[in-house]
Amino acid sequence: MPQLVHRDPTVAVIGGGIAGLTAAALLARHGRPVVLLEAHHQTGGCAGTFRRGPWTFDVGATQVAGLEPGGSHRRVFDLLGQPLPEATPLDPACVVDLGDGLPPVRLHRDPAAWQRERLQQFPGSERFWSLCDQLHRGNWAFNRRLPPMPPRRPVDLGRILGALGPASLGNSLLLGATVADLLAWTVPGDQSRLRRFLDLQLRLYSQLPADRTAALYGATTLAMGQSPLGLWHLHGSMQGLSDALEAGLRRWGGELRLHTRVQRLRPHGQGWILDLEGPRGEAETLPVGQVICTLPPQALPSLLAEQMPPSLTRRIAGFGDPSGAVVLYGAVERGALPIDGAGHHQLAGEDPGSLFLSVSSEGDGRAPRGQATLIASLFTPARPWFDLDAGQVAARKQTLEAAFVAAIERRWGLAPGAWRHRELATPRAFARWTGRPWGFVGGLGQSPDRFGPFGLAHRSPLPGLWLCGDSLHPGEGTAGVSQGAELVVRQLLEG
Repeated sequence: MPQLVHRDPTVAVIGGGIAGLTAAALLARHGRPVVLLEAHHQTGGCAGTFRRGPWTFDVGATQVAGLEPGGSHRRVFDLLGQPLPEATPLDPACVVDLGDGLPPVRLHRDPAAWQRERLQQFPGSERFWSLCDQLHRGNWAFNRRLPPMPPRRPVDLGRILGALGPASLGNSLLLGATVADLLAWTVPGDQSRLRRFLDLQLRLYSQLPADRTAALYGATTLAMGQSPLGLWHLHGSMQGLSDALEAGLRRWGGELRLHTRVQRLRPHGQGWILDLEGPRGEAETLPVGQVICTLPPQALPSLLAEQMPPSLTRRIAGFGDPSGAVVLYGAVERGALPIDGAGHHQLAGEDPGSLFLSVSSEGDGRAPRGQATLIASLFTPARPWFDLDAGQVAARKQTLEAAFVAAIERRWGLAPGAWRHRELATPRAFARWTGRPWGFVGGLGQSPDRFGPFGLAHRSPLPGLWLCGDSLHPGEGTAGVSQGAELVVRQLLEG
C-alpha cells in the first residue's frame, strides 16, 4: 500500500519587499512555519533605503498610505501587536505645478480645503469630483471586506457577492470605464488643464494616463491624499516600514534569510523544491509545502522554466511592460529651496519630462540639519537601457542629469552652488538593487482590462504557488501590496 505523502506545512515567501514582509509576518502570526527569502542585504525592495555619506535616500517609494485607522498597514500592525512606525501626515499630499504660469495645485489633507482648491483651480469640475467620491466610497466599503479578486473558485465568488453593497454593486456597472470617461461625462467644454493634472497624478499610482486608467481604481487613487485616509512621511526613512514588519515576523517565529536568491521553482509531490544561491554563491535546495512569489510576474518564466503554464505565459506577454524610472538622488542646502512646507511635488514639463520630487523634512533623519535630500524621478521605458553599452549608458546619464538639474533650478530658482550631492540611477541600477526584471518600478498598470476581476489571480494555475505584489489586486503602493498580502494569506490558510 503506497505511503500517504503529506504536504510540508512550511511556506516560502520569495522577495522581502513590503508584500513579502507582510505575507510572511501574517503567516507567522497565524502559526504557520514560514521562511522569507531575499536576495539583497536588506529588506524593503522598492521601499528600501541607501546611504551616501551623511544622507539617507529612499530608493523608490517616498510616501506611505494605509496608516490610518482601518488602513491596510494599521490592520497588519494591530494583528502583529507591533507599534506603527513613526510618521507625519502629509499636508499637502502633493503640490502639482502644471507649468502653465498659474498657481500650483495643492492637494490638501482636509477634504473641505481640497474641495475649495479644486473648485478654484478647475472651475465647473465639481460633478466630476463628486462622482469620483461616490465611486471611491463604494470601492472602500467593498475592499475593506477583503474579497478575493479575481475569483478562482466558487467560494471566492461567494465572498465577492457577500462583499457587494448597494454602492459597490452600482460601481460594477463602470468596470469598463476609464477616468477620462468620467471626465467627459461630467465636465462640459475645455477639460485640458484638469486632464493634464489627472494624467500626472494617475501616472504616479497606476502608471497610466486618465484615458487608460480604470475609473474605479482612479477614483480611489485620487482620494488617497485626503482625511480620513491620507499619505504619510516616515521618520528616519522608508526603511522604518520594513524594520517594523521584520520585527513582527521575528516576534512570531518567522525566519528571514538575506543574501539568498531563488534560482528555480520545481513542483515536487504535493509541494515545491526551491533551488537557491546562498550568500557565498553556494547552491542549496529547500523543500516547502507552498510558495508565495512577490516578484513581478515577468520573473515567473525564468523561475518555472518548463513548468510555466502556457496560459500564464500568454497572459503575461499580453500585458506589455511596466515602466522603468530614471532617478536623481541629490542633497541641497535647505535655505535654497522654495519655502512652501510641501515634501512632494510634480513639475510638468517637456525636457526631460514631468518630474516627481520628494524633499526631506528638517530633522527627519535623512540629511544633516540645514540640508535636505531631493529625489527627482522620471518614468522611462525600461528594456532599451539594457541594449546600451557602458559608454552609451554613461553618456545618456550625463545628458539626463544635466536636464534634471536645469529643470529643477529653473522652476525653483535653485542656485547651482546649492547642490551638495548628485547621482543618477537608471533601470539598470534598479534591477541590480531590487532584482526586478528590467528594473520595472511598478505593476502592470490598472487599465480596465487588468483591474479587479480582469487581473491576475493570487491563486496561480499551479497548486501551492501564490502570486502577490503590485501587479495584482488591489494594485500599487505599499498600502495596496499590503492588502494584497492579506488576501493571499487568508486564501492560503483556508486551503
